[in-house]
Amino acid sequence: MQMTRRAVLGTALAAIPALAACGGGPGGSGGPLRAAFPGGGSRESLDPHVVPQFVDQARAKACFDTLTGWSQDMTAEPRLAESVEPDATGARWRIRLREATWHDGRPLTPDDVLYTFRRIADPATTGSAAALFSGVDHTAGRAAGPRDVEIVLGAPDFTFPLWLGAPGTEIVPAGTTTFDAPVGTGPFRFVSFAPGGSARYARNDAYWDGPPPSPELEFVPIDDEQARLGALLSGQVAYAHDLRPASARQIEEQGDRAALLRAPQSTTQFLNLRIDRPPFADPRLREAVRLGIDREALVRIVLLGTGQVGNDMFGGADLQYYPADVPQATRDVERARELVRDAGAENTAVELQTSGSDPNFAPAANLVAEQLAEIGLRATPRMLDSATYFTTVRESGVASFTRTGTLPIPDYIGRRRLSSADNSNYTGYRSPEIDRLYAEAVVHPDEPARAANLERIQTMLRADSGALVWATSDWNVGVAAGLTGIEAARPNSHLWGRFDKAVVG
Repeated sequence: MQMTRRAVLGTALAAIPALAACGGGPGGSGGPLRAAFPGGGSRESLDPHVVPQFVDQARAKACFDTLTGWSQDMTAEPRLAESVEPDATGARWRIRLREATWHDGRPLTPDDVLYTFRRIADPATTGSAAALFSGVDHTAGRAAGPRDVEIVLGAPDFTFPLWLGAPGTEIVPAGTTTFDAPVGTGPFRFVSFAPGGSARYARNDAYWDGPPPSPELEFVPIDDEQARLGALLSGQVAYAHDLRPASARQIEEQGDRAALLRAPQSTTQFLNLRIDRPPFADPRLREAVRLGIDREALVRIVLLGTGQVGNDMFGGADLQYYPADVPQATRDVERARELVRDAGAENTAVELQTSGSDPNFAPAANLVAEQLAEIGLRATPRMLDSATYFTTVRESGVASFTRTGTLPIPDYIGRRRLSSADNSNYTGYRSPEIDRLYAEAVVHPDEPARAANLERIQTMLRADSGALVWATSDWNVGVAAGLTGIEAARPNSHLWGRFDKAVVG
């Protein structure tokens, strides 16, 4: 049965959970500013140190603050920290705090920072940023004045200010053990939360960066991407998170009800090949796939042209430490076929694992399967459960699709080192040489020397890791027509997912 556009929109609206009648529409002085995100069900938490999902990160930003924030090119900018300065060795850092108060009126103190760092690193917390704070000597840190904190590292690290702005590093009051009713320094005060339902926050009139224009902020869980779009176009929400290219085009074609915020090159789209198990333990087959996929076709068909062709390196050319002079990876079907034949692997079955975690995964898998058939591999897409997808492909993957939002390149590299405690390695790649180069980079006070090491690591990962980047895709967010104060920002950056400047026109 052919469905009309009106019927499709009606189906999407039917999937939207009932929104509480708070008056005045999706935002402004008459009612709450409503933002639609995919929910996490029973996995959701208000703990700002456990933020595996984008909705968790956005709620944490509403209620709490970090010491620094990540700019659009992934460098550190001051937030709760007015300054972050190292000594000559890079192992001892002095953080100067701005004057800020908790929602209950208490002042922010150095003890709050010291407690937060200990809590993030505590294995019992299962903190999202725990690996970043494993090198802090938590017994040596101290308050150096009413607004000054001294942090001691186990080894020099001149990239330390970056880690203070990572998701999951929000500062919490000293002694906090539960977050049923969280107290932060952020622009909105907690009001209520129903796991699997909406979370509501009220304006913090004493916010150090100025009170938000909206009196109330409500996070509405809408898992289905088309339903989020429908809620935006019908006026039920003022913000729709993470829209796929087709939805972005629809908003652009009918701009009377909504506007599109597009942040270019914001997510890196990967095809991951497990190099520690057959068939891609054979470097000839890894190279065959690298030469066999058609990145331009993937961008044109899957992303509808809204992205950049990937070059098997994380991030975009405007990120700090991205080696922009590396030749572009191009398709060579004949050479790929030769490599498959040389490996004795013609007609080898390859499972392309995918899920609904990103709406681009499944169409990318279907197109890659067709492309690999041209070089002699029998690839079959397999849809896995989104809730367990990333754990599954880490443990039993062969070829899988993932995406990563924008990160500072030192953070991305750190998560893929041999010694990393992070679980975002989907290819099984290990390199003692990369460990050595990374350790040498972060202890070096000379910025050009540090940049040279980090750029070299990127080229090594490109050649050997099995993590093929087929595109850097745009990040699409829909907002209500007339809504201002929300910027087109890369995910994980400070400006992404912030609503404290939002104004409904």
